[in-house]
Amino acid sequence: MYAIIATGGKQYKVAEGDIVRVEKLGLAEGDAVVFDQVMLVSNEGDLTLGNPTIATAKVTGTVTAEGKSKKITVFKYKPKNNGYKRKQGHRQPFTAVKIDAITL
Repeated sequence: MYAIIATGGKQYKVAEGDIVRVEKLGLAEGDAVVFDQVMLVSNEGDLTLGNPTIATAKVTGTVTAEGKSKKITVFKYKPKNNGYKRKQGHRQPFTAVKIDAITL
C-alpha cells in the first residue's frame, strides 16, 4: 500500500515504514504528524484518486529528526566585467518523518 501526499508545496510517494524528508514542519522529535492532503492511494492494485484530494484519507507519521540538507553553492560571474563575482551558499531545512499508517 502506498500513497501520494502533498506537503510544503511538493508531492511525495510514501508507504508504511518509509522515512521521508519533507520541508521543515517546526515540530519536536517524537511528535505525531497527520497529512490530510492525500492525492492518491493504491492498495494492492485498487487505485483511489482524489479530485484533487481524497477527503477521507489520512497519512500519519512520527517526526524522527530535524536538520539541514547538504550545502548548495551558487556562483555568478560576468566574464566581460572585471571583478564581478558573487558566491552564495544555502542549506535547506528539513524534517524527517517515519510513516506509521495510511488510512482511507
